[in-house]
Amino acid sequence: MDARDVIKRPVITERSADLMEEKKYTFEVDVKANKTQVQKSIEEIFDVSVEKVNTLNYKGKFRRFGRYTGYKPKRKKAIVTLTSESQEIEFFEGV
Repeated sequence: MDARDVIKRPVITERSADLMEEKKYTFEVDVKANKTQVQKSIEEIFDVSVEKVNTLNYKGKFRRFGRYTGYKPKRKKAIVTLTSESQEIEFFEGV
């Protein structure tokens, strides 16, 4: 799997913004990706050194639209902790 296929997008919420001060960054990743694939992808894309990766799996929520029912797709989230001597990841360079 390519590094850009493993990392889908960063997750920007109020809680994840608070974690950025501690060098912890949250990403939505591919459901089939494991922790080592996530670590290598982050190091390759952002040129940083990763200390630890925590992953969370989410089941798809049940939804209905009129008489049609189904589930939203399942997803996986990864919280990446950088080493203390590593540089920070800049999502918003101009802000």
